[in-house]
Amino acid sequence: MTQAERRIYLIKELLAEQPRYQGLPVPTDTTEQKRLFRSLMNIRGPRPIDQDFLAVQDEYLQGELAQKGVTDFTDLTPVSEGIYLWQGDITTLRCDAIVNAANSGMTGCYVPCHSCIDNCIHTYAGVQLRQECAAIMREQGREEETGRAKITSAYNLPCKYILHTVGPIISGPLTRADEELLASCYRSCLELAEQYSVKSIAFCCISTGEFHFPNDRAAEIAVRTVKEYRAEHESEIQVIFNVFKDVDYKIYQNLLAAN
Repeated sequence: MTQAERRIYLIKELLAEQPRYQGLPVPTDTTEQKRLFRSLMNIRGPRPIDQDFLAVQDEYLQGELAQKGVTDFTDLTPVSEGIYLWQGDITTLRCDAIVNAANSGMTGCYVPCHSCIDNCIHTYAGVQLRQECAAIMREQGREEETGRAKITSAYNLPCKYILHTVGPIISGPLTRADEELLASCYRSCLELAEQYSVKSIAFCCISTGEFHFPNDRAAEIAVRTVKEYRAEHESEIQVIFNVFKDVDYKIYQNLLAAN
């Protein structure tokens, strides 16, 4: 199969699962096909699926990754001992683990083509990720607490693991409790990562964007918490601060230069 043939096959299989969308034509435009594929992946619940679908899905997602290109963190230049700053798509970064800014349900974003990192990670990892997250949550029997972390496989992403953490949602003035919860996200991820012998971890900008934590303060907490953890535990874990927006790159660049 070509990439186009795989994409059309996957779209048709996903549409067949959704009675309300049966009869919906597959667009001829490549961009529209990709948008429909992502939308259907986003709304699909953590249900079982046959191995034929998974085989084609994995080939397709790995093909898309190859087209986008993979960045290996070892090709980056550290800004200080064990600390890196990288601007780019975290789903294309090769390191031991990446961090996902999850919601308390922990099974991903169900809004079609939403721009949050949770949506991106679940889309390009594949349906297996939502299934694994759902199994973890069934066993836990309750929503995930803010400031904690869970670990899963990364499936079709170039990293080995994904750490999922729920950051604080800011709906009014920023409080000390909010700041402590955000710091807990970073500590929890680092502690869990080292339990799994993770040697390199990429943090996204947890709680900013959709969760409305002020970008500059969030970055200050991130940098301080990571540096304190590495020093207190004499940890050699390599930490990549991953940013997507120019504004966050400038914030982290200034912070790390000052430190």
